[in-house]
Order: sequence, then structure tokens, then C-alpha cells
Amino acid sequence: MAHVKTGLSRKLLTRVLSLYFALTLTVTFTQIIVEYHATKSNVEDELRTLKNTFSTSLTRAIWELNLEQAESIALGLMEIPIVEGVQIRDENGQFVAQLGIAAQNFSENDIATSGQMTDYSGGVFGYSFPLIFEFSGRTSNVGDVTLYSNFDIIFGRIEIGVILLIANAILKTAFLIFLFMSAFKTMLSTPLRTITRQMMEFNAERPQDSKLSLHIEDDNELRQLTNSYNHVIDDLVASRDTLKSAQNELEYANEKLDNQNLLLEQEVAKKTASLSHIMLDLEQQKDELIVKQRELKQENENRQYIENELRRKNNELASSMGTLRIARDQLLESERMASLGGLVAGIAHDINTPLGVSVTASSFMQERIKSLKTKYADNAITKSAMDDFFKEVEQTSDLLLNNLYRASDLIASFKQVAVDQTSEAERCFDLNEYLHEILSSLLPSFKHSQHTITIECPEQLQIFCAPGVIAQIITNMIMNSHIHGYDEGIAGQILIHVTEENNDIVLVYEDDGKGLSSEHLDKLFDAFFTTAADIGGSGLGTHIMYNLANQALKGKITASSKMGKGLKYTIRFPKRT
Repeated sequence: MAHVKTGLSRKLLTRVLSLYFALTLTVTFTQIIVEYHATKSNVEDELRTLKNTFSTSLTRAIWELNLEQAESIALGLMEIPIVEGVQIRDENGQFVAQLGIAAQNFSENDIATSGQMTDYSGGVFGYSFPLIFEFSGRTSNVGDVTLYSNFDIIFGRIEIGVILLIANAILKTAFLIFLFMSAFKTMLSTPLRTITRQMMEFNAERPQDSKLSLHIEDDNELRQLTNSYNHVIDDLVASRDTLKSAQNELEYANEKLDNQNLLLEQEVAKKTASLSHIMLDLEQQKDELIVKQRELKQENENRQYIENELRRKNNELASSMGTLRIARDQLLESERMASLGGLVAGIAHDINTPLGVSVTASSFMQERIKSLKTKYADNAITKSAMDDFFKEVEQTSDLLLNNLYRASDLIASFKQVAVDQTSEAERCFDLNEYLHEILSSLLPSFKHSQHTITIECPEQLQIFCAPGVIAQIITNMIMNSHIHGYDEGIAGQILIHVTEENNDIVLVYEDDGKGLSSEHLDKLFDAFFTTAADIGGSGLGTHIMYNLANQALKGKITASSKMGKGLKYTIRFPKRT
């Protein structure tokens, strides 16, 4: 009986009450959250209302540098129940007043964005608004104010409502527990206990006396269970009678069957003796066939496995070749983009200087024009004032024009070199002029070094090829010398010497840096070989130079070096690729 109570009624009651507890807890918690957010919204609206009340007087006090009045207003704000802290700053971000929790918990970096409500840790939230002073139709931001409040203010307003919600949930839950326990005891536990007791008194010898007797008024599942059990008892009694009759008939049939079995056993013994010899021969032939079948199957499986392995290895090799091609192309493109990125950074920094001077000159000229307009309106212009004005305007215009020309030259050089480095189109160009454009685009990268780069190239030397290839080769050579050839603070000498021999161009690049050992020189043009892996070197710069010189320029590149004697490259390629 205890097992039935625990296994059905108590589990059912526990699940129903657990579901109700979870639902009640969720609804109550949701109501508390809604009440909290509604009250918090009201407090935030009250903080925004304080902006309209105090912003005018506080703005005037800070504008007039009346800090005592500003602090007095801050103390007045602290008297308002919803205000737990006040921060007032001037237009420079300096604190004029910092009271309450604002003085204890928040730094200058924690101030909320103007016009927005910001939440902080510990249940604190704040509202910040700017102080705008209007004078002669112009507005000026003289500072900002941040008002702080916290969770205690909100909880103080909703405390009674929360207590009522919790008390209401507890009373409802207690009443429902009592109601469910009474109903379960009357309608389920007691009838189940009676049914269990009567079923445990079942007598297998006299099953007709073990029928259930349960007084249930409703036609529910328990009553149906009682009727079904009693019907099973009736069927059991009838089955026992039928079984006894069938048992008697079976005993008679068994006697006749035993007699027939004796005759059959004798006949089977004769047939078995002759069949045994035949079965032995067949079994031996079967074993031989099975052995041959296994050998053929194993040989077929071995061939199939070898074929699958060969096919899989072939697919892997094809996939690996495709992956290697993609990786090689990506690495080459990354090296090209990295070179162009460094070029962009240096040029952008150098362009900022003439543009900054131009902006300053324009601002000065604008101020002088405004001053002249004012004197003209007041009829106070003198000849000396006009002479000074024309002299200043002429000087400023010269300064502005010179710096704009300088920025234009930088951009033109960078544009040509950058476009060539990202394009493989071939064209006819002046090699001497183009080498100087490349050098101009690279100078920002060497402004903090003392290297001297000399270009010796015949004037009006026209060649036909992809200029971007020349730019990338020269850029990689100079950057390698700068990064690997010289220690920091060392002033190097770099020479680029160009000659024409039998319609071929011979370009010699030399530096007087640290040079390379014979071991490193043999691997100089190998992919991924670098002596600067610890500082991010990829080992692709010289490999790209080798491919560009031999494939794009249809020429040949060689290198020679000795430790402490610098590094020398020699590139020979046709004038017309």
C-alpha cells in the first residue's frame, strides 16, 4: 500500500504542485520585474524633469564662473529624494561639483553620454544632459550635469507592492495544496489502497472468491478497473475448466503418439545409416569449395583495396596541388598588398604636412579678410592697413600655393607607382623618371633613417614592359636593405646603376650593409627563406623578385655578397618584353 501511494498519487500530486509552484513563481517574478521597470521609468522621467527645472540657473552660474552658486544648486539637487549623486562639469571636463555616490564610485570616464540614461554596477543609474548657454543668437556648451539614482529609491517605492504580491502567491499556494491533498486522498489514495488490499488477498485455489468489492459512485477509471479485474476472474475460472478437459484429451493422444514414435524410430534408424555415408562425402566436397571460395574472395578484396587506395592517393595529390597553387597565389598577392600598404602609410603621413600648412594659411587669410570687412564697414580703412593686408595676402598665397604643389607632386608620384604595382599592364615609359617616382614614393618610409639612395640612369631611356614589376622589384630591394642590411642608427649608401647593352637593360643594385654568408646566399631566392622570422619576415620578398625578373621581365637576376661587404643584385632583361 505504501508503494502505491508513493508511486502514483504522491508522484501525481508532486508534479501538479511543482508545475503550479513554477507557474506562480514565474508570474510573481514577472510582476515584480514589470513593477520595477515601471517605477524605474518614472524615476528616470523625474530626473529628466529636473533638467528643465535647474538647467537654466545652473548654466548661467557656470557661464558667469559663479562656482559657489553652482555648488549651492548641486546641494539643492541632493535634497531631492530621488537624487543620490550629482556631477557637474565645465566645458573643459573639469568637475565643478561631485556629491553623493558620484564622489565615491565614479570617475571621469564613467560619465553617461549627454541626453542618455546609463546603468552602472551596484544598481546605480544616471542621466546626463548638456548645459547650453544662448547669447546673441549663438549657443555655447558650457558643461554638463549627471544626476544619479539607485535601486534603493526604486525598491522603496515598490516595497509594499512586492510584499503584497508575495503574500498573495503564498496564500493561493497554501489553499491549493490543501485542496489538492483533500481531493487526492478522497478520490485516489483511499480507493487505490482498498483495491491493493483486496488484490493481495487473491486465492489461486478459489479465484471466484477473490473478486473486488469497491463502492464507487462515479463511473471513473477506478470503477472500470474494478469491473475489468472481476471480468478477468470470471474468464480465469472458465479457462481453468476448459484447460482440464483439454488435458484429458491430450493424455489419450499422447498414448497413441508414443506407439507411432516407436515404429518411426525403427524406420529412421535404417534410413540414417545409408544417409550418413552420403553426407560425409558431401561435407568433404563442401569444405573444399569453401576454402577455394575464401581464397578467391580474399584475392578480390586485396585487389579492390589496392585500387581504392590508389584512387584515394591520386585524389589527395590532385587536391594538394590545387591547394598549393591557391596558397602560392594568395601569398604573392599578400606580399604585394603589404608593400603597397606600407607605401600608402608613408605617403599619407607626408601629405598631411603640406595640407596642414595650407589649412593654417587659409584660416589666417580668412581671419584677415573678416578684419578688413569690419574696418570697411566702419569706414576705418587706411592706406597702411591696405598695404599690410596685400603684403600678408601675397605671402599667405605663396605659402598656400607652394604647399599645395608639394602635396600634388607627392600624390602624383604615389598614384603612378601605386597603380603600376596593382596592374600588370605593359606600357612604354622613361625608366630614369620612373625610378625617381618610385624613390619619391618610398622616401616617407626612410624619413627617420640617414640612408643615401643614388640613381644612375641614362636620360630618356625608354623601355616597354609592365612598370609595376619594376616598382615591386626596386621596392623589395630597398626595403630588404633597410630592414636586414643595416642596424638601427646606421647611415647606409645605396646605389642603383642602369646601363643599356645590345638592346638589353642591365640594372645593378648595391648596398654597403651587413651582407650575407655563402650559406645564406645560396638560399636567398628560395621561397620562405628568411633571416628575420622573429620579427615577422615571410621569406617571400626575394622569391617574388626572382619570379618577376625571370618570368614577367623575361630576364635573369643574380646576387653576390660577402659578410660585412654589402649585397649586390644584377638584373638583365630586354628593353621590350
